[in-house]
Amino acid sequence: MSLRGRDLVSIRDLSREEITAVLDAARRMIPLAEGRKSGAQLRGRIVAMAFFEPSTRTRLSFESAVQRLGGSCITIADAGATSIRKGESLYDTIRMLTSYADAIVLRHPKEGAARLAARASDRPVINAGDGAGQHPTQTLLDLATIRERFGTLSGLRVVLFGDLKFGRTVHSLAYALALFGSELILSGPEGLRLPAEHRAELAQQGAKVREEPDAAAAIREADVLYVTRIQKERFPDEAEYRRVAGTYRIDAKSLEGAKKEMIVMHPLPRVGEIAPEVDATPHAAYFRQSFLAVPVRMALLAAILAGGRGGD
Repeated sequence: MSLRGRDLVSIRDLSREEITAVLDAARRMIPLAEGRKSGAQLRGRIVAMAFFEPSTRTRLSFESAVQRLGGSCITIADAGATSIRKGESLYDTIRMLTSYADAIVLRHPKEGAARLAARASDRPVINAGDGAGQHPTQTLLDLATIRERFGTLSGLRVVLFGDLKFGRTVHSLAYALALFGSELILSGPEGLRLPAEHRAELAQQGAKVREEPDAAAAIREADVLYVTRIQKERFPDEAEYRRVAGTYRIDAKSLEGAKKEMIVMHPLPRVGEIAPEVDATPHAAYFRQSFLAVPVRMALLAAILAGGRGGD
């Protein structure tokens, strides 16, 4: 099962076995990600970071991953400073980037942009988030975080909590967790429920999915509490956003009934939905989650560009 030269637009582009192989390789990459060892799998390779939407963790962790493996980056961090401002199409921009780089990492505000880029490019395209659509590498690092803590991705109860309508991270993660046989418990504001098409897909998978509107009850059951912020930038209507803004918050008191081993995850940034006091509890896993972005993306890039298993 080789990923060499392949696009990654959706987590659905990977089989369960391929996901497991990437996670195994990422675990071997941790000493390199920490700077305790050096890697050269991407020496002589250039990766284009085409970010048409704001990003901190995703862009910097991808850049760190490339450089930890001896490669180089060219970066678009501000769409306003590119020829798109002059009217150039995304298709033409991607075609141009294929002349300068060996792979393209794309973040774009419009759902479907990564699929279009993959059609335009003869170099591998990795989706770093397309609107409310998919964020497959975030899913991989989320899975790595869960597996590191529990040693498995099967048989767990995972509460997806918060904005399940616009949160692209939960759309990808729900599919992947169902693939591994974990139970999904959906909890959050009524107006931000998981969209019907994602529910239908999970049903087709035979996934264990149920609703739990009572946040306290959901937390008591959880092995993993996956919290998302309300995606203000995705709301078509400002009034709709104001109706749901600030309707949920996890603090230390919220976690009093939680299992001892339960972990709280968040793709970050947080904007009030997790109180800073949670950071000091043994449940907080979101900063470890943020670090694991580097070895996971190292493993993925090495597999796509070098064809290796990573860390060997």
